[in-house]
Amino acid sequence: MTYMELASQFAPELILTIGALAIMMIGLFLATSQKKVLGYLAAIFLAVASLVIVCRGVYVIQMEGILADSLTIDPMSQFFKLTFLVVSLIVVIASIKEYDNHSNQDEYYTLILLGTIGMMVVASAIDIVTMFIGFELASLSTYALAGFNKKDPNSLEAAVKYFIIGALSSTLLLFGLSYIYGMSGGLTNIGELADFFSANPAVLQSPLGIIALMLIVAGFGFKMALVPFHMWAPDTYQGAPTVISALLAAGSKKMAFVAAFRIILIAMIAIKVDIAMVFMILAIITMTLGNVVALSQKSIKRMLAYSSVAQAGYISMVFVVMSPEALTAGILYVMSHAFMKTGAFIAVAALGYMLLKENSNAKDVDHLDNFAGLGKRSPFLAFSIMIFLFALAGIPLTAGFVSKFLLFLSVLEGGFLLLVVFAILNSALSLYYYARVVKYMYVLPPSSDEKLNIPGAYAVAIVLALIGVLAIGIYSEPFIIWAESAANVLGL
Repeated sequence: MTYMELASQFAPELILTIGALAIMMIGLFLATSQKKVLGYLAAIFLAVASLVIVCRGVYVIQMEGILADSLTIDPMSQFFKLTFLVVSLIVVIASIKEYDNHSNQDEYYTLILLGTIGMMVVASAIDIVTMFIGFELASLSTYALAGFNKKDPNSLEAAVKYFIIGALSSTLLLFGLSYIYGMSGGLTNIGELADFFSANPAVLQSPLGIIALMLIVAGFGFKMALVPFHMWAPDTYQGAPTVISALLAAGSKKMAFVAAFRIILIAMIAIKVDIAMVFMILAIITMTLGNVVALSQKSIKRMLAYSSVAQAGYISMVFVVMSPEALTAGILYVMSHAFMKTGAFIAVAALGYMLLKENSNAKDVDHLDNFAGLGKRSPFLAFSIMIFLFALAGIPLTAGFVSKFLLFLSVLEGGFLLLVVFAILNSALSLYYYARVVKYMYVLPPSSDEKLNIPGAYAVAIVLALIGVLAIGIYSEPFIIWAESAANVLGL
């Protein structure tokens, strides 16, 4: 393969790389009042990269063996790449208003683009070393972004906790992968690992193999925020800038799922039963604890964080069933949740921005009380929040309903009735705290009759997320076909 052919295959990553370097260099010569243009520039690079993936085709493209068998271009990688790009685009658009007067906008947008590149590398990686490098590129960027509000102690606390737990999870994951590397005789390609362990299942069933499995599950458990490895998520999502919380919940966390899909569902298929039992327990306690704790939260960001933990529990049911249908539903759920969670956090960020403009001394702008009467003060924002929350609960005509229906049905067809019962009960339970927010917005009186005018950048970002949520919910067929094409890549 020539360099030009290689560049054409990884055009989206190259576009973002050029964009990150350009923004960093241009920012050196701009005054703070002029740096707002960097946000528009970052959005353009993300939009162009997204269009390249869409125009190239996403259903049948297949190219393996790139860069010494470390990367692949297939429907699964394209699916997740587009998800990461759209999430980052929505976050960047909202950030144009959030940080329009910030002196470090060049560093901010550069970090977002570099973090997105890391996520895209993970999506294409079929080599455990390359995958780990992608993880670290994305993680190092998001560590800094979580603490971007340097004068806010909560933001700094969130960054420190995220960094410490992220480093621990990377250590556990790398330790487990190193055992896999040693037991396989030096293999790093995921396909070759799958062939080796399928031919030699006793290797992974040995004590050393079980230890490797436990380390890998723990490493991914931290990155996916599965209970009991979830403790970093609520504090990080609450303390980080709200727009960055959207990126963490809908972007970097989903990066862990695409890696787990490739490694756990392929390289460790030899001990399928053991993994199914482990993830069945993790899925039940994750969805239950996430929803139960979310019931008592007054901070909407913290409520969304525990909701995100519960949603991770639903997606992890894929590892229990390990069927093509479950994987298809899980992949679709990842994209659906990305739109739903990004939109919800961006909407909360928009409200916080408006409340601080109204009163610069306002505290805890994401408190539930601040949502009282929002339907009268900002009808569009209240309606958007309602759609996002009902989608997360799984109400029909939304992406959440389609994804949950397909996932729960695939689990039921797999013979795991108890798991489906827990999932349905938890979904019903989650409706309470989602509906409570809607009650505050539309039933309770507002604290002020003054209208809140949502800034244009926030409105555009929210509309993009709404389009994604409603498009998957109303016209789901092309998304399901794409998810099915992505699932077929793994050959379950």
